[in-house]
Parts: sequence; C-alpha cells; structure tokens
Amino acid sequence: MRGRAGSGTYLLLPGLATYGVLFAAPMALLLAESFRVFTPGRVGVSGGSGLTLQNYAELLHVSFLQLFVETVSISLAATAIGIAVAFPIAYQIAWKLSPRLKVAAMVGLTTFMFLSIIVKTYSLELSFGAVSPLRPVLNMIGISPNGRVYIQALVAAGLLQFIIPISTLTLVGTHQNINRQLVEAAQALGAPTWRAHLAITVPLAVPGILSSSLLAFSFGVSAFVIPMILGKGRVVFLSNLIYTRFSEIANYPSGASISIVTGVVSIVIVYGMSRLIMAARRGHRS
Repeated sequence: MRGRAGSGTYLLLPGLATYGVLFAAPMALLLAESFRVFTPGRVGVSGGSGLTLQNYAELLHVSFLQLFVETVSISLAATAIGIAVAFPIAYQIAWKLSPRLKVAAMVGLTTFMFLSIIVKTYSLELSFGAVSPLRPVLNMIGISPNGRVYIQALVAAGLLQFIIPISTLTLVGTHQNINRQLVEAAQALGAPTWRAHLAITVPLAVPGILSSSLLAFSFGVSAFVIPMILGKGRVVFLSNLIYTRFSEIANYPSGASISIVTGVVSIVIVYGMSRLIMAARRGHRS
C-alpha cells in the first residue's frame, strides 16, 4: 500500500513543478516587487534595495477605493442578471427540448462563448455606443450615450455576453440532476407551476447557482478588454489600472501591489463562495 501511495505522489511532481515555475515563482517575484521603491524613469523591475509599504498605502486613497467598488459592483450586477437570465434558459434546454435540439442549443452556446471577445465587444459598441443608430432615440428620452451610468450599463452588457452562455451551460447539468418528480408531485397536489419551481427547483439548484455565480463573477472582476473598449476611459476596472501601471507608466511596484491586493481579495471571495456551496450541498444531503 505504501508503495502504491508513493508512486501516486510521484505522478504529482510534473504538475507541481509546472505550477511552481509558471505560477508560484512569478507570484513570489510579484510580491517582492510590490515592496520595492519606485524609481522614476526606470523601465522594468526595480533594482533598488529599499523596501517600502508606500505602494500599499496608496491603495487606501479614495480614488482607488471608488475604482475597486465600481469593479466589484458592476461585476456583481452582471452576475446576478446573467444567472437570472440563464436559469430559465437552462431549464428549457434540460427538460423542454428534444435531444437533437438540446445538442444544437449546447453547440450554439459554446460557439458564441468562444467567439472573439473583441468582435462581440465592438459589435455592442456599434449597436449601443455613442455612434449607434439608437443615439437620436436615447437623446430624445434624455439618456446621454456618454453618460457615466449608461457606460456602466454598457460594460455590464458586455460582461453578459460571456456570463449568460457559460452560466447556462453550467446550469443545464444542475437542472438535470434535480428529480422532476418532486415538481410534478407538487403540481399534482394543486401548487401552481411557478410556486412549485420556487419551492422545489430553486432551492435544490442553489449549489449549482452558487458555482455558476462564482465562475461568472471571476470572469467579470478580471475582465480587461470589455471595460477598456466600452468604458471609454470613464469606467475603469482593476485590470485596466494594473495594465496602465505596468505598461504606460512603467511603475512596476505600484502595479505589483494592485495585483497582489486584487489576487488576495479574489481568493477571499472565492473561498467564501466555496464555503457557501459546500454548506448548501451538506444541507441537501442531510
């Protein structure tokens, strides 16, 4: 038994080595860089020996906190809307379509999800942006295509182009794992269809909904191309700020500190949602 366990451990070594070289080591260098003093005019990793917490102290500024709140709030709003739209679509695919149409729907969603994100984003900009054919209508009802609220809504719509397909695909399996006889029994006892689904389908689907929400939120909070194109410089996500600090300003210590903080916050959120998923699954098993 010990020999088998040892051989199984050796099988992990290639994966662990790859993980260490491609992720752990670069993250360690990023963490070390975040404590260095920024040298103006120097491009690349700072060569100074001094260490400082100033890069992290700057992140307590109100402007950064506002950017952080905007990133999280737009991502959460897009996640909530995406799950609300994807849930009934997944139900229809899982239980209402014939096997042939079900395969076609799954293929269509997968194809749309992997379509170039730049193509989808610019199509959204041309359709609903400042140069869209809808601009006269928007101006007529008092909505400015260059207004901050409208741009935030447009960025959220851009996130939905990915969130809805991936959430639908993940929720199809969730619906298929739910015993339909429970809903049919509730309807046989006189419960309306909507009430039967709210009382049975939705609670049983909570683990799948949380898992899908975690995936959708992870994409939203780390989005780069969508807020860069649709945000027009007025709506900026953390990923855009990190790119600016590294590429345009060449302030590697500041960019590294923002990256570390973003990573830590993301891990905390993922851990919290994972605990909720595990608790929901334990509740259903009991």
